[in-house]
Amino acid sequence: MKTRLAVVGAGYWGKNLLRNFHAIDGVEIAYVSDMDPTVRDRIGQQYPESKVVETTAPIFEDASVDAVVVATETPNHFAVAEQSLLAGKHTFVEKPLAQRSDQADRLAALADREGCKLMTGHLLMYHPAFEHVAQLIKSGTLGDLYYMYSTRVNLGIIRTAENAFESLAPHDLSVALWYMGTDVMGISATGASYLQDGIHDVVFATVTFDSGRIAHLHTSWLDPHKARSITVVGSEKMAVIDDVASTEKVRIYDKGVNIKIGEKRHAEYGQAMNIRSGDIQIPHIQN
Repeated sequence: MKTRLAVVGAGYWGKNLLRNFHAIDGVEIAYVSDMDPTVRDRIGQQYPESKVVETTAPIFEDASVDAVVVATETPNHFAVAEQSLLAGKHTFVEKPLAQRSDQADRLAALADREGCKLMTGHLLMYHPAFEHVAQLIKSGTLGDLYYMYSTRVNLGIIRTAENAFESLAPHDLSVALWYMGTDVMGISATGASYLQDGIHDVVFATVTFDSGRIAHLHTSWLDPHKARSITVVGSEKMAVIDDVASTEKVRIYDKGVNIKIGEKRHAEYGQAMNIRSGDIQIPHIQN
């Protein structure tokens, strides 16, 4: 029996989710909902076997729908996901899950109560390059993890219903929580709005973990560079993931600082530490 799926929001990113779910064996796209009539017309032509509707009411009233994909604009994620879970549907929500922590807690509690699966589209956790570095961390290849930092910047796409951090940072936050592997102790952030009042175009944030590790995130849609990179620094080696690169997405640097003070309480810099610089490894990673 096929899983009957409904997609809510088939615009900029929703159309990609729709295409990918449609390609999965055992999945039937029962409904597609979008408020934009031009989107509905396009979807109706591309997926004539699916019911294309303007509102979500038919989806949540149809007991035969097993799961819902939420790909609306960010401010609507919580409300649509809440309706879906209350209707007893397994729910996939494009990132971010919600705009407030209490909303995210509410959705998690609802999923538990209703016995539904709730998943957020943190796609980097399934990206081969990021999985490769996760294995390096787990195996101890990088040594003791110190810190990581990410850069996710570009000129555009400029949003009007969410800020640059809400739009871009969930990817890197999910990786930070995955890689650091310990509880968050604090978060600080600063940003600024230049193009639209109240909507931050650039945000710098630092996440502190109880292990002493930190993760620093830089997000902006007002930048001359297109960069999507993460650097992870360990005591033995360092890893850089460049998601913009078409090939050679991961580089492992055999670099670090060896401390050799021993029992001396005081030592000259040259005696106490030496900088190690070895090979750079570029692993072959199957896409």
